[in-house]
Amino acid sequence: MADGAPGGPVLRLFVRLVRRPLLPAVRLWRRNIQLRVVAATLLMSLAVVLSLGFVVIAQVSKGLLDAKEEAAQSQAAGGFAVAQEKANTPSTVDGPDATDNKVGRDASTWMNSLVKQLASGGQTAFEVVALGAGPGGQGEGQPGGPSVSGVKGARASGNVDPTASVPPQLRREVNHATGTFKTFSQIKYTAGAGDKAPEPALVVGKRLTDINGDPYDLYYLFPLTQEEESLNLIKVTIATAGVFVVVLLGAIAWLVVRQVVTPVRMAAGIAERLSAGRLQERMKVTGEDDIARLGEAFNKMAQNLQLKIQQLEDLSRMQRRFVSDVSHELRTPLTTVRMAADVIHDARVDFDPITARSAELLAGQLDRFESLLADLLEISRFDAGAAALEAEPIDLREVVRRVIDGAEPLAEHKGTRIRVLGDTQPVIAEADARRVERVLRNLVVNAVEHGEGRDVVVRLASAGGAVAVAVRDYGVGLKPGEATRVFNRFWRADPARARTTGGTGLGLSIAVEDARLHGGWLQAWGEPGGGSQFRLTLPRTADEPLRGSPIPLEPEDSRANRARAAADAAGAGTPPQAPPAPGRPDRSPIPPRSAVAGALPVPADPTALPGNGARVVARPADQAADRAADRAAADRASADRAGTADQAAAQEDGAGGR
Repeated sequence: MADGAPGGPVLRLFVRLVRRPLLPAVRLWRRNIQLRVVAATLLMSLAVVLSLGFVVIAQVSKGLLDAKEEAAQSQAAGGFAVAQEKANTPSTVDGPDATDNKVGRDASTWMNSLVKQLASGGQTAFEVVALGAGPGGQGEGQPGGPSVSGVKGARASGNVDPTASVPPQLRREVNHATGTFKTFSQIKYTAGAGDKAPEPALVVGKRLTDINGDPYDLYYLFPLTQEEESLNLIKVTIATAGVFVVVLLGAIAWLVVRQVVTPVRMAAGIAERLSAGRLQERMKVTGEDDIARLGEAFNKMAQNLQLKIQQLEDLSRMQRRFVSDVSHELRTPLTTVRMAADVIHDARVDFDPITARSAELLAGQLDRFESLLADLLEISRFDAGAAALEAEPIDLREVVRRVIDGAEPLAEHKGTRIRVLGDTQPVIAEADARRVERVLRNLVVNAVEHGEGRDVVVRLASAGGAVAVAVRDYGVGLKPGEATRVFNRFWRADPARARTTGGTGLGLSIAVEDARLHGGWLQAWGEPGGGSQFRLTLPRTADEPLRGSPIPLEPEDSRANRARAAADAAGAGTPPQAPPAPGRPDRSPIPPRSAVAGALPVPADPTALPGNGARVVARPADQAADRAADRAAADRASADRAGTADQAAAQEDGAGGR
């Protein structure tokens, strides 16, 4: 139903009100297998009991009615025979004026005596009704009554209402045919019987003649009260037994399922505790049945997992300790080698060209060695969980400017121009400036190195609870599947190519760990020959979960987006813009600023790398300031050495991976 349609909001409100109290029950039904099994057992048991009860009641009711009909027909046949015999045989004086000749005798008095005599043998087992012949049943003077003198009026025993107790359909059958007819009806009583309620009965009727030879209808009414009471007793008995059976089957199902579900629930709880790191948890095993074997197998599995995890933890601890120890131990000889190399490098003007070139290469490789040691130490801190986040409100524009200033020498050497979009408004986020600057420096330097002399575009955007920085280059790009592998340690797109541009192979690995430490994302997109884009998305405030990014991961100038734009322009009749020439060395297309300004958050895509929810570790103000100053000085020195090494290594043939 549309929002504007009448009743739409009312219907949605009604559905919401109905669903709200049902949600806990639905959740309980979906999560509790014991409840589902017991409920299914109860429903099936109830269906079986109802079916069995209907069959039994139907059979018993049929048997009672058949027996009643057989007895009633036998009793009625005897009564009909007696009545006809009395009408055909002269009897003693029935009245003061009666004679032995039945002609002229009082038929009305004879009929009263006959009904009373026939009903006297019933002893409330049946009642007798005599009606005049004809549809009206009133005899002469009534519509449809006989034209000859005969029985007048209707007679009945036991205060029975004769006309109301005999159904009209049965009277028509008796009047129009010979023989005995029967039907089920109700015995209704006159006012003289008090407030006696109608009773179900079997009515048997037949056409007879009186002492004068006139026809009349004689009916036997057999009450079914006794049969009805017996049937009600049987119904109550079956219902009681059915309820008892259903409850008993439900209790049995509950007990049986409980014996199976309880160990399963115990295993699920222990599995959850094992997944939470409590590796010493075990199931309690009793008996030797299948459940006991399951518990033993589960305990063996948990024990083996604990052993393997402990072995892996010990191995990982040894590896981290080895990396940390090696990194620390290498610093002393490296410092000595650095001092000797600096002396040689400073005196290279006095050497012959080959020796001078060797001194330059030695200084550059020592810079790279120092960077590798620093990266290994940083990786070891991440692996050990000792990395701390010193978050404070920063303007990402200042960080981007510092990164671009540091990358300008390399960009000029490569013939690349770095452009910045979205820097007109402040982009404030609560983050660690040192780590964010390290991430962006790595992205920008990689973009310049792999941009093949084309422009590098840096975008900043802020929307909702997230801020983002995207670095776009138009170089060799990434092949399908490399967008996620590019963050692996020491990964190279082409393993056959040597790493000669000064990179350590750990830059993007450290960058993605820095993003995760902030609770943010670092994602990559690329297409072969179409360049790549790396997007850093951070929450505006620390510990705030991300729901999207203000910058799309795939840029608007990708091949797919350009093809869609061209198709839309062709459909609208607008001449499409020509795609950029791939051989143009220095001016790459830049998407419009509207793609950044006012952008709405886009949903997280499957390639997102969510943060690990690391908490922000607060530092004292003085210690934080001292450490920040020391690290800033170390980063500037490392950046200077890296720039010198990059310029020296750029003159070498070949190119390494990111």
